[in-house]
Amino acid sequence: MQHLRNGKPLVTDTNASILARAARATPEPLAKTVRGLSDRMVAWLFIAPTMLLLLAINIFPLFWAIYLSCTNYRANRPNEAIKNVGLSNYQRILGDHDTWIAMQATAHFVFWTILLQMTIGFALAYLIDRKFRGHTFWTTIILVPMMLSPAVVGNFWRFLYQPQIGLFTYIVSFFTGIPPTDIDMLSSVSLAPWSIIIVDTWMWTPYVMLICLAGLRSIPDYIYEAAEVDRASNWRQFWSITLPMALPFIMLAVLFRGIENFKMFDMVNLLTGGGPGSTTELASITLKREAFEKWRTGFSSAFAIILFVAVFGLANIYVKVLNRVKSR
Repeated sequence: MQHLRNGKPLVTDTNASILARAARATPEPLAKTVRGLSDRMVAWLFIAPTMLLLLAINIFPLFWAIYLSCTNYRANRPNEAIKNVGLSNYQRILGDHDTWIAMQATAHFVFWTILLQMTIGFALAYLIDRKFRGHTFWTTIILVPMMLSPAVVGNFWRFLYQPQIGLFTYIVSFFTGIPPTDIDMLSSVSLAPWSIIIVDTWMWTPYVMLICLAGLRSIPDYIYEAAEVDRASNWRQFWSITLPMALPFIMLAVLFRGIENFKMFDMVNLLTGGGPGSTTELASITLKREAFEKWRTGFSSAFAIILFVAVFGLANIYVKVLNRVKSR
């Protein structure tokens, strides 16, 4: 039984005997070393294995990819001699027309998904923050899409997009009068990019809503009370109080979704596979084809490094802007 004194456990006889046996079993040189360590050093000793594991998982592959990007290495020909080609892989990528088409498709996808998710997500957060009757139930319903796996969502929407039996095509046909057989979302050059944008917006708008809702709930009530005393209209309160104070959270959501959508792969691969043609071939799809279909490992490693530098550089600039907004 453990005894307490001033809320702290006392060392019982049993515990004392165990500690005494452990102390006697510890070699004297090791015991002196341990007694000489500070609390900070002991903490570092405990977390050092985890830090080394994280470095091995994250840092080593990065440097290995940088090395491979300067070679002609092919993973399907491991016995061939590896030749150093310098920066020629980077030059070929930056001068390749197909690469820039993929980057343009990626930019189109990122821009529209972020715009739609921020607009709809903030609107939903603003409505739920009003705490109308049944808002808890509707919040749970809205969060369902983000709880599903991308594989389930991709197969689910492929069924909805079917021209013959898809519910989505029948809804569009009902409002537009276009025959359902003429609405082929996944095979049309003009509609295929929007089919992916719609699915990603449906799935991840709830995530944006949660971040925006946290921003709205962080605004103190007394600020609104002071605005009502000054007879500020609801519209003026929204533009002068709600939006500026929730802006850091909105920008944080843009950062998270921008990074995730820039490297989007699974949803596009499930819905269109980059087609029709190269209409929906995002940078991640191009990277997969170069690495695992054409087996140009060195070339694909250079492409991956370019994408990493682009995302890291843009995110670093964006974080600096975000910090300035937060400090205002």
